[in-house]
Amino acid sequence: MTTGLKFWQVDAFTDQPFKGNPAAVFVLDEELDDTFMQNIAIEMNLSETAFVLKREGPNPLLRWFTPTCEIDLCGHATLASTHIYLTEIYPEQDEVTFDTKFVGPLKIVKNETGYTMDFPSRLGDKVDVEGISSFILDALSPHKPIDAYKSRDLMLVYENEDIIHDISPDFNALLKYEDYIIVTAKSEKTEHDFISRFFCADDGIAEDPVTGSAHCTLAPYWAQKLSKTDLKAYQASERGGELGLVVGTDRIEISGQAMTVLDGKMRI
Repeated sequence: MTTGLKFWQVDAFTDQPFKGNPAAVFVLDEELDDTFMQNIAIEMNLSETAFVLKREGPNPLLRWFTPTCEIDLCGHATLASTHIYLTEIYPEQDEVTFDTKFVGPLKIVKNETGYTMDFPSRLGDKVDVEGISSFILDALSPHKPIDAYKSRDLMLVYENEDIIHDISPDFNALLKYEDYIIVTAKSEKTEHDFISRFFCADDGIAEDPVTGSAHCTLAPYWAQKLSKTDLKAYQASERGGELGLVVGTDRIEISGQAMTVLDGKMRI
C-alpha cells in the first residue's frame, strides 16, 4: 500500500493567497489505481485534484479529478501542476508538456509573471435560448440570456455584467441539469474585456472559483464579438481570478499566475 504521498495546494490564476482557484497537486513516481485517486480527490474536497505521473521518456501524464469524477480538461489544476513541476520538481526547466487522457498533449511555458498554457479552442454549437429548459434559466436569473452556445459546458451570455454579479443560483434546481454552466457578459471596466462565472451544482463544488477550461469556450466567442484576439478576462466568483487570453484558429493561449499556499504528506 502506498504511504506518505507528498502533495501541494496551489492558488491558481492569482498572485495572492486565498484568491483564485485552489487545486491539490500530487506528483507520482508510480501509477495509482483510478479508484484510489478518486478517493484522494474526495478527501481533498477541492474543485480539482491533479495527479502528475513522472515517466521515463514520454511526457509526464496529467489527470484531473473532481470530488465526484475524472474530468476531461481543467485549466487551473494544469496551471497549479505546472507551477509545482517547474518550481519543486524540475526548477531548472522553464516549460513542460503534459500528456493527457482526453485532450492530447498540453504545452505550458513559464513567462515573466506566470505561465502560458496552450489549450484547445471549443466554442461549440449555437443554441436557441428559447429551447433551453426554463428551470435552468429561472434558477439563474430573472433576466434571459441574449445568446447561448453548447460545448462541454452550456455558455449563457447576458446583457450586462451587473446581471452576472447578481446571479444567486438555485443549486437545488440546477441539480437536475447534468452539465456545467458558464454565465458571461461584456465587462464595463477597462481592465477586462469580459467577465464570467461557472456553476457545477452536482460536482461537489457548486461554483468553481476560476475555470481555465471554460475559457476555451468563452475566448473564441468574445474574440468574435469584440473583434480582437488578445483578451483580458475576470472570473467574478467570491475569490475571483484573472486570465490573459490569446485566441488562435483552433488553440487558445491561457496565461495566469499561481502561488503555493500549502504542502504536506498524505498518510495512507
